[in-house]
This record gives sequence, structure tokens and C-alpha cells, in this order.
Amino acid sequence: MYGVNSLGLFVARGVVGVDEAGRGPALGPLVVCAIYMPKYDREILSEIGVKDSKKLSKKRIEDIYQEIISKSILRNWSIGIKICEAEMIDKWMTTGNLNSLEVKLFSDAISKVTNPSNCPSIFLDACDVNEVRFGKNVMYSLGSEWSKCDVLSMHKLDENDVLVAAASVIAKKVRDDEVKKLSKQVGMNLGSGYPADPSTKIAIRKLCNFETPHKCLRWSWANVKRNWIEVNKRPMPKRVFDEYEKTQSVIDDWKQ
Repeated sequence: MYGVNSLGLFVARGVVGVDEAGRGPALGPLVVCAIYMPKYDREILSEIGVKDSKKLSKKRIEDIYQEIISKSILRNWSIGIKICEAEMIDKWMTTGNLNSLEVKLFSDAISKVTNPSNCPSIFLDACDVNEVRFGKNVMYSLGSEWSKCDVLSMHKLDENDVLVAAASVIAKKVRDDEVKKLSKQVGMNLGSGYPADPSTKIAIRKLCNFETPHKCLRWSWANVKRNWIEVNKRPMPKRVFDEYEKTQSVIDDWKQ
């Protein structure tokens, strides 16, 4: 029933890798991807050149993404995506923090791709400074029926485990596509969304030049608040939240 993965750990027949993209940006969504497959299919990911998305060019991310999707259809892998829009991030931040939000998104993504009866081994790119705590919190969020599943929660696991790297590629591709859509909607280049990006800096400034900050901005981010106050010379308005959350299956909605 068990085998050994690239880190020398014993894993069950089924494995789940989970990673995110978009934790730090001041605009656009936070995207979490979970991917479930038989443990022996890890080798396929290595063969198609899967690596941590941060080490790949945009073109390579596009190519590898397409190959992962194609293989997932042929081999019946399960891929689940959670897209948490800026509005939902701000709503969560009124009572929680990014770590607790990602715990919820990670556990929801896992639930989309498998169930506890499969008793998969779960691999998480930890989002908490305490990587063990992050793993425990995700498992607690999943519920007691998942307690027999082994979990590995580590920092930079996307650099050390090909399955988690595959999840990082998909999450990155989906987030980039979502930001492109937003750029078209607002009629300007939003850049990467990260505060240090020159295009993003310009965009944030322009998106604060309305009656309220644009909905694609994360109003709870310090640099968004600062730009709003500088542009409008008045305090940041309180965000009114809609009951809305976007969740999709990558195979159904991002296959090209």
C-alpha cells in the first residue's frame, strides 16, 4: 500500500499536493490548487519538466500547465482550484488573518479532489512560519474523518516535491489569467499585483481615484490604504461585502 517519495517518506497509493499563488499582491485573487493522483504518476510530472513555478518562465509555465491538464484527463487525476477574490480576502481579514484564510482554502481544495476513504498522503507548501502548525490546522479544518491521513507540511515544498510544484504551476497560471481578465475589465495594465511592481504601483494609484477603491483591490492592504488617503485626502471607506466566493474546477474552466 505504501511507497517512498523523493523526500524519503512513505506515502499511500494516492497523493495530494497543495500550493497557492497570490498571497502577497495588493490586488486580484488568492488562488489555491490541490492535485490528486496515484503515487507512481509523480514520475510523469518529472518527465514533463515540472518545477516550482517561481523557477519557470511564463512561456514554460503555459506549456507545462497544458501538459499537466492533458495528462490529468488521460490518467484521471483530480485537480481542484479555490479562487478567493480581493473582496473575500478583505472580508476574512476583518476577523481573521492570511494564515487562517489559507488553512481554509487548502482544506477546501483538498476536499474537492479526494475523500478521506482514500486515505491519501497530503503534501502542503506551508504558509505559516510554523510549518507543523500549518499542517495540523489544515487537518483540523478537514475534520476528524481525515485523521488517518499522513500529512507533510514544509516551507518551500514546491522546490522539493514535484507534486506540490505541479500545484504551484497551476495556481500561478490560473492567478495570472485572472489578473489578465481584471486588466481588460479596468482598461489598464495591472502588472503582477505585487506592491513592488512599477505597473502595479501606477494601477493602484489610478484605482483609488474613484468614489471608493476599485473592487479588485485588497482594501485591507497597507499600501492600498496609503494610496487612497494620499489621492483622496480622507479616510479609507469601509468595504461593504457581498455574499460571494468563486470556486472552480481547473479542468472544466481553465482548459484551453
